[in-house]
Amino acid sequence: MGENGGDKKEKQKKALELDLTNTNRDVWLVKVPKYISDRWNKAGPNADVGKLRIRRGVGTVPQVSLTLAENICAPIKGITELESLNLVRNSSTSQEIPKEHKFKISGIAAQTLGVFSLIPGDREHVPPIPDKVQMEGRVVQRAECMPIQSTSYMNIKKEAIAKAGEPVRKVMQIKEHVQAFKPVARHAADIQYEKDKKKQGKKMRDDKEKVMEILFSLFEKHQFYNIKDLVQETSQPINYLKEILNEVCTYNVKPPNRNMWELKPEFRHYKVEKTAKKTEDSDSDSD
Repeated sequence: MGENGGDKKEKQKKALELDLTNTNRDVWLVKVPKYISDRWNKAGPNADVGKLRIRRGVGTVPQVSLTLAENICAPIKGITELESLNLVRNSSTSQEIPKEHKFKISGIAAQTLGVFSLIPGDREHVPPIPDKVQMEGRVVQRAECMPIQSTSYMNIKKEAIAKAGEPVRKVMQIKEHVQAFKPVARHAADIQYEKDKKKQGKKMRDDKEKVMEILFSLFEKHQFYNIKDLVQETSQPINYLKEILNEVCTYNVKPPNRNMWELKPEFRHYKVEKTAKKTEDSDSDSD
């Protein structure tokens, strides 16, 4: 049973095509601060986010520096205080961020690392194009992007420390009355109720004989009715309908049909099921 279940799961998994075209491409694996990754994600595709400078020396580790673009470093405006606080809670900030950064280079030793990306297919295409995994390159260097000590960086750290213990909800003193919503004198449900009530009051009384015919027709279908259903079926004012019901019907006050109306015995025309009785054969006298 276990093997069959495992085989079934394996069949459900669809193998994706792996593109190894860029296997020989060398790439760097760089860790950047959260506030930089947030700004890069919001910059959009093909945007200028900064410049990278690499200084190589014979027998020395390369010196790498990153200078961010002005639009990336600029403070984020037009957001609420809560949105700004949420950025801080996620190790980011809405303040101006440092422009200059340096890379701390480290080797990967005997590790073998690669960078892969998922290329979505097109299921509506004929025939359907499946998803594909593409290798972007082989990692040859690992680095950590670190900010150079500056006033903007110190402000970010100060903000993080000050707001780290700030609760999500807090008590605030309100000096003026805050109108959170505009009061409504008449709600939609009340207006509809009044319309239905007026419509109910304007119902015209039909001829008594006509109403009785409708009632008899209803009681041929079911033996018991409550007043609400009878009003809906006959479309008559409730007081007028009760007058007619008192003439031809009986109101039950005891279970099991409590608060239900039924026809009086003299007005009932229910079919009585006759049971066949076995009779002795008259020819038995011939014995």
